[in-house]
Amino acid sequence: MRFGPLLLLMLSCAALPAFAWEAKPLREVALYPERSAQAQVLSLNESRIASELAARIVRLAVEPGQRIARGALIAQLDCRDYDLAGERASAAKAASAARARLADLQYSRTQKLAAEGFVSKEALDSRAAELEVARADVAVNAAALNTARAAQGKCAVRAPFPAIVLERLAQEGEMAQSGTPLLSLLDTSSIEVRAEVQADDAVSLKSASRIDFVDSAGRYPLRLVRLSPALTKNSRLAEARLRFTTAAAAAPGSSARVFWQSREMHVPAQLLARRQGRLGVFVATDKTARFHVLPGAQEGRPAKATGLLPDSRIVVRGLGEL
Repeated sequence: MRFGPLLLLMLSCAALPAFAWEAKPLREVALYPERSAQAQVLSLNESRIASELAARIVRLAVEPGQRIARGALIAQLDCRDYDLAGERASAAKAASAARARLADLQYSRTQKLAAEGFVSKEALDSRAAELEVARADVAVNAAALNTARAAQGKCAVRAPFPAIVLERLAQEGEMAQSGTPLLSLLDTSSIEVRAEVQADDAVSLKSASRIDFVDSAGRYPLRLVRLSPALTKNSRLAEARLRFTTAAAAAPGSSARVFWQSREMHVPAQLLARRQGRLGVFVATDKTARFHVLPGAQEGRPAKATGLLPDSRIVVRGLGEL
């Protein structure tokens, strides 16, 4: 018996039952893939600590590789000249204070004599001016004393932050000038992690509930500080800056990877189908299934469930029949 083309088509369609495929809600099949990016631990301050005085270096108190606390003594300068300057300023202030007291007494006496008519108003004004000059002289010498004491305080050079000593830039016994570098310090209190993130992963990094820096020494939790909206010219990657959330942190200069888990739903790679050169999934509605394109989907990788709701019913079996 011979069958016409139309009858053959009707028989082939009847061989495919309406429910030959199976569908499940997206929330039941969705993946939340882990993402990663290359990262490096950086210090925001790598400072060359310099002398603020012209003085001989008496002692360098730290060595390269040493970890030091904020305020630790790192260098001692010869302070004898500045000590003498402080003594001179102190003596000058005391002398001017004595002259100011005398001027005050003389002005008070002249006021009484002027009230009784024994001295002229011009004499009273002269005493008032002398008192003002004496008081101004006290202020000048007080400022000079404060300057001398500030210089004395700079004879002991101290660490401006907790740090690791990188290098000694001067030697004991040398004559340092103002601005002469003494040591190079790496700030351990201002540490950031620099990561280069794929543009497609930037959104998931922003919304990640947990981010970790993972190296051979362990896993360290991070928080995102900022994510650059610009992409690098050559690699087309976005730069992310992160900071450690606990006291334990990876060593500055170390390189490893940053890991985070996306909070966005992704469709498993095995559920993707290709139609007319585009990747997507079949979404079941009533007794039919429609093809939904997933922009940016790649063969063999979970795809972001763009345009789908958690309740969307995804065809998980029988794709070959659709």
